[in-house]
Amino acid sequence: MPALRTALLQSSGRPGSVDANLATLDEAAGRAAAADAGLLIAPELYLTGYAIGDDIARLAEPVDGESAKAVAEIAARHQVGVAYGYPEREGDLVFNSVQLIGPDGARLANYRKTHLFGGFERDSFTPGEQAVVQAELGGVRVGLMICYDVEFPENVRAHALAGTDLLVVPTAQMHPFQFVAESLVPVRAFENQLYVAYVNRVGPEGEFEFVGLSTLVGPDGVSRARAGRGEELVLGDVDPEFLSASRENNPYLRDRRPGLYASLARA
Repeated sequence: MPALRTALLQSSGRPGSVDANLATLDEAAGRAAAADAGLLIAPELYLTGYAIGDDIARLAEPVDGESAKAVAEIAARHQVGVAYGYPEREGDLVFNSVQLIGPDGARLANYRKTHLFGGFERDSFTPGEQAVVQAELGGVRVGLMICYDVEFPENVRAHALAGTDLLVVPTAQMHPFQFVAESLVPVRAFENQLYVAYVNRVGPEGEFEFVGLSTLVGPDGVSRARAGRGEELVLGDVDPEFLSASRENNPYLRDRRPGLYASLARA
């Protein structure tokens, strides 16, 4: 099975301007397609910006809103899958979400962030209630989560047990927590035997300083692509054959003893 070339768009775009961010996404999709990528991933809340206060609620859209249609058109025109973060509105509720669009423009999956970080997120969003959301793309089982979610080992293990091959994690990782991108994400990939694409915002925004360092990490814990601290598009391959061999050689999931872990599910 051929590898799924994956493009990571490390960018904060233009906070508050959906149109400008769609234009940047379109340009990045063109570059990704030219490099034979099958999937382009943008950061957490990419379409609107993260630190934009009450504009989060104003700019929130339904899962099938006008921005979703625009992203679908971009994906279909460039024939590349697109995963992007955005604020999702359902009635009076607003979720911090990521949507996956297929290379034909079809909506494949939508995930709502389950673990909200800090007062800003808890004041602005309703937490999602579905831990594992997946879709098939190019023969790869893609799972979705957002930023803080990946810092909970139970969350990532649930994806591993559900057969996720590539865990897509749009993020808004800020100073001084860069160790998550540098150290924690590679460990998550290794201990769960999957690929992790961790795609960050970058630079100052409101009270935050986003650290970049986006990465695609393999099941051996080694980065296949690593961005720096600026705006950047980096590419790496998700290799199903390497993943299969790695899973055969690594015993973590086979050696689990679930009967010992019942206390982990207690409140």
